Amino acid sequence: MRVNRRTLLAGLASLGLAGCGGSRDRLFGTDTHPADYPTVRAFRHFGDLIAERTQGRLRLTLFPGGQLGAERDTLEITSFGGLDLNRVNLAPLNSIESLTIVPSLPFLFESEAHMRRALDGEPGRRVLASLEPHGLIGLAFYDSGARSFYNARRPIRTPDDLRGMKIRVQNSDLYVAMIRSLGADATPMDLGEVYQGLVQGVVDGAENNWPSYESGRHFEVAPYYSLTNHVMAPEVLLMSKVRWDRLSPADREVVMESARDSVPYMRGLWDARVASAREALLAAGVRANLVDPAPFRARMRPVWESFVTTPAQRELVAAIVAMGEGSA
Repeated sequence: MRVNRRTLLAGLASLGLAGCGGSRDRLFGTDTHPADYPTVRAFRHFGDLIAERTQGRLRLTLFPGGQLGAERDTLEITSFGGLDLNRVNLAPLNSIESLTIVPSLPFLFESEAHMRRALDGEPGRRVLASLEPHGLIGLAFYDSGARSFYNARRPIRTPDDLRGMKIRVQNSDLYVAMIRSLGADATPMDLGEVYQGLVQGVVDGAENNWPSYESGRHFEVAPYYSLTNHVMAPEVLLMSKVRWDRLSPADREVVMESARDSVPYMRGLWDARVASAREALLAAGVRANLVDPAPFRARMRPVWESFVTTPAQRELVAAIVAMGEGSA
């Protein structure tokens, strides 16, 4: 039976507001990814840990697959307490908290290990803490993979290979600026429209991680996959501050520890998903090529200057860069 989104959201909001004077044992969460996606499975694991550690007193009801709407919509509902928990990408947070822009910067992270080290450390804690004034408690970061370019024309080995191409991007000013700095034409487009856009020539290519490249069947019409690994922006697991404030100190500790403990579980699922997608795609004839990131990174200076504009952002960038392999 299909969920009536408006009725369900109204019901959840009334539950949240009705609970302001006391406690309830049910936590409601949402994730736009499908039920078998690593973030959703990790979200459920997080809920299982909470239930186990509270002897079943706190339990999670999760709505995956975008049942409650797009991330921007559910994020607003979470901030005023209509939803307890949410898993979102960094992009919809960029407009409300400038520090969340930093982990999304192109070519910020030298490797996946660098990204995880920074997000697990003080830089990551700083970003999560910055969300509290906006009605959100940042619990943990989940992986969203390394994004690379794919297209229907040719391998991308240097920025000049992108010149003149129409590249689909998320509806993000940062991503648009990145594509333009590389000499290509940025075309914002919903993910569900990309396959048809590639077929019809509306776009020549796009950029995403191995699992999304596979699951969207984009490789069928854009077989050149160039490993630029240009963005490694994470996902974020959030809790409504309204709901957080109603938890006891002991329950807050359980929620925070359970969130942290779900991260290695999620990363194991993610790494396996990436490996299986890569193997399947190469077997299907995808032509993948390695890329020297240096010429691409050199083009990012004006992009960084445009989006890193506050002292707090600059300090965060410096802290993350200092944790890279080249600084060890």
